[in-house]
Amino acid sequence: MEKDLRQKETSIIKVTLYGPESTGKTTLARELAEHFDTVWIEEFAREYLQEKLNKHNAICDESDLLPIAIGQTQLENNALEKANRFLFCDTNSLVTKVFSDIYYNHCTDELEEAARLHEYDLYFLTDIDVPWEDDGLRDSQEYRDNSFTVFEKALIDYKKPYILISGNQEERLQKAIKIVSNLEKAKKAGLTNHDFIALHNTKKDIDYTVNQINNIKAGVSKIVIEQPATINNGVFQLTENEFKYYSDIFDNQNNNYSTEKFVPASGAASRMFKFLSDFLRDYNPASETINGYINRTQNNALATFIVAMDKLPFFKETDHYLKGVFPDFNTFSRDRKNHLFIATILNDKNFDYINKPKGILPFHQYNSTNVTPIEEHLKEVFAYCSNGEKAKIHFTISEEHEADFDAIIKRTQKEAGKKIDYSFSIQNPLTDSITLNDKFITNKDAHGNIIFRPGGHGALLHNLNERDSDIIFIKNIDNVSHNNLETIALYKKALGGFLIEKQQQVFEHIRLFNNQDEISKDCMKNVVKFIETELNISIPTSFNDYKNESKIKRLKSILNRPIRVCGMVKNEQEPGGGPFWIKEKDGSVSLQIVESAQIDLENPSQEKLFKSATHFNPVDLVCGIKNHKGKKFNLLDYTNPETGFIVEKSKDGKTYKAYELPGLWNGSMANWITLFIEVPIETFNPVKTVNDLLKSNHQPD
Repeated sequence: MEKDLRQKETSIIKVTLYGPESTGKTTLARELAEHFDTVWIEEFAREYLQEKLNKHNAICDESDLLPIAIGQTQLENNALEKANRFLFCDTNSLVTKVFSDIYYNHCTDELEEAARLHEYDLYFLTDIDVPWEDDGLRDSQEYRDNSFTVFEKALIDYKKPYILISGNQEERLQKAIKIVSNLEKAKKAGLTNHDFIALHNTKKDIDYTVNQINNIKAGVSKIVIEQPATINNGVFQLTENEFKYYSDIFDNQNNNYSTEKFVPASGAASRMFKFLSDFLRDYNPASETINGYINRTQNNALATFIVAMDKLPFFKETDHYLKGVFPDFNTFSRDRKNHLFIATILNDKNFDYINKPKGILPFHQYNSTNVTPIEEHLKEVFAYCSNGEKAKIHFTISEEHEADFDAIIKRTQKEAGKKIDYSFSIQNPLTDSITLNDKFITNKDAHGNIIFRPGGHGALLHNLNERDSDIIFIKNIDNVSHNNLETIALYKKALGGFLIEKQQQVFEHIRLFNNQDEISKDCMKNVVKFIETELNISIPTSFNDYKNESKIKRLKSILNRPIRVCGMVKNEQEPGGGPFWIKEKDGSVSLQIVESAQIDLENPSQEKLFKSATHFNPVDLVCGIKNHKGKKFNLLDYTNPETGFIVEKSKDGKTYKAYELPGLWNGSMANWITLFIEVPIETFNPVKTVNDLLKSNHQPD
């Protein structure tokens, strides 16, 4: 490349306007420079050609193009000395190259090289949706419109980072300002120009993505446990009469509220069958027995499965199917039968359990009829979350499984003769997490696309935030029982009644503050006492030093939040989280549901505190998501993003890191009013592995 065509290296973000004549490039470059308080470069060719016309009465020819490109480059290099963060360029060497191709069907090597090597952080391709303006030097509107595709093709061929900018003058400016601001954020986070274009084109939220990157780079701090929440120290323990009292409150006031059940159900059942898929992968029937495999691998779960699999709800159906496929099935060895049985339920297209969601699998059997978790949840919703004959339920699902869910619900609705108001949502792909390698560079697939992974269970906060019911019951898809429907309904309604009572008390205190100019000291003390004893919220010791106005503001801030009542069962060493008092950054303590992954278990004192937990979280929540005026809270405002997770995974031989959002009932609800109530273990019936279906609460009476 000629020396005069070389660009200076710079840390300034360079944005160039690009496109045919009379598409608003100059106007937008000037307005952007004014907005960002920096300089812009006018089109060198305009002055150059005007002078040629004035002096020699001649128009542009091919010999002018290289001097124009050189002059434009020199203007750009000189302007970098004055630029503030950004430099906006009215044109560039690629524009000149395209003109050369169009007019002369030829381009010099020097100009070709400049067009290829000149770098800009962003090209704004200006659309032809603005009126044509003839200034005496331009060609024609017809030429402009016909050449637009040629201009865009050059950007693609030269792999330039570009964004089409359309609309009227004001619309273009506002769009461009946002894009340029986001570009700066992306580059500061270490993203390339092309990364930014990819994120923009897929409508990813840049602030969201940049936060993910920063969290991956910095790591996520572990939560510091102060002590486990226990009975009378964060966990309420109710008598049977009190449970009945709160259940009656719910029954009596249910018609005053819109209620709904929210069921996270998008996960595949692959982990439920992991020990069986491990067996299919590692077992060689030609060289060992199944018993030999169990002894070799210590896969004791497989031994339990084989001994009791005739008690599984899908046993008879699978056995009948295998006898149809293999007429001499009864003559097979026991090992071959068992191997075929496992291979069939996992991989046969007529079963394919490993790729299906838990919600549509057979969990229970009633009089030889298999029943799915979906159907069990529908029974529950009629038992404690309905008004008369109508019930409302929402499932978060994977899009490809909607037809299966829909068919089961419609069939159940018809059989029950009751109206079910049901709906589905999928995890918003905008919550997916960007993946970075060990050098914090974005991972790409074979096609050069940035690899994203689902943002984790906490992404469902966005789904929950779209719900509009007054009271929402949350329960996982796999937490259902073959028996105990009446017992489960009693305790669920009691949690709902407890929520109603506490929420009404909270609203009364908020209205008191809103309706009175002066609050007496005794009144203030009563509110503080209510917050500390009834809501288990710690008031900082510095509160007493506040002025009266600041005290009221602080107390209103504490009270004016979404509320969740969480059922807690006694700790039986199930994997997962539990209720703890944790230390916040400001030195205060708060009640939270904490997962083991959030704690520094290598710290002996923290490990000891975690293991001393007396209760476990069965994910049995009742939520109030509206304020005292009946307006829905924006739940995204009450999360703690610092309680997410950094996960390290491997795909296609590449390791990567990604940020998982705070868990739905962990950090995503960190700033809610949180109330823990001990509930019986009978209300907790999860199916984490297929062997859980062999437990008594999943078997017929």
